[in-house]
Amino acid sequence: MLIALVGALGYALGAALQQYEAVAQGASLKLVRRPRWWIGGAIGFTGACLHAVALSLAPLVAVQPISVATLVFAVPLAAFMYGRRPYRAEILGSVAVAVGLLWLMLLVPSHNVTPRLSDGAALGFVGVIGVIVLVAQLLANRLHGPGRALLLAVAAGATTASVSTFVRVVGGGLEGDLGRLLHWFTLAVPVLLVCAVVLLQRSYAVGYFGIAYAGVQVIDPITSVLAGAILLGEPLPASPSTAVPALLAGALTIGGTITLGRLAPDHSQPKPVDATPAPRPLSATSDRA
Repeated sequence: MLIALVGALGYALGAALQQYEAVAQGASLKLVRRPRWWIGGAIGFTGACLHAVALSLAPLVAVQPISVATLVFAVPLAAFMYGRRPYRAEILGSVAVAVGLLWLMLLVPSHNVTPRLSDGAALGFVGVIGVIVLVAQLLANRLHGPGRALLLAVAAGATTASVSTFVRVVGGGLEGDLGRLLHWFTLAVPVLLVCAVVLLQRSYAVGYFGIAYAGVQVIDPITSVLAGAILLGEPLPASPSTAVPALLAGALTIGGTITLGRLAPDHSQPKPVDATPAPRPLSATSDRA
């Protein structure tokens, strides 16, 4: 859990740095010429590696909720990048999302089981993620502002969850046998990771970092927990006494996400200055004035 927490903090800092550059340059190849984007990518990649280590040691339902805590740090970090104090709504919304999701995930019983995933189930899972991404992309192309950022974040969060799922299957299923790395699951991890990074950059480039990051942090753990329960046999709460707390936690999460979605975007580029009219020659009247 400690490894996952350190990785989550690194991921938050990397995300804030990359979002700043994505807004300035757009989600294009121009980003590769920005040193700060590379620094953010390196920090985020380190955090992702630590997260992968944690996933190889514990089930999805135990590790993925830790990543939600990054939202509490990522939004204030983004505000710092733009030289301002975090809005009160940003802090309250971030905390609400983090607390709601952590509360929801704490209701999930966690015990370590060796992950097993058949080829057919894996292909079906990738197909479902592909449909989610396609639908989100088509809808996002018709929208602007926070709605577009949210839909792209949904696609990025679902893809990120698929990366975590395959990392869990590969890392948790090794059991000391490195020969098990020779499987198409291992190749699927970098391919899905590249897709997730592209979708994240497109979401950041819209300019609504709060809603983009919150959307990823909501969709990622929920998708991961469902994948862990349905595909890997990891346990979910079965007691009726957990239903009411789960509803309250879900309401808190949704409320925090809506709060973040109503915030104004951060833009790193200055607004264009209107051309000033050419000075007119002073008249005699104006000279006396």
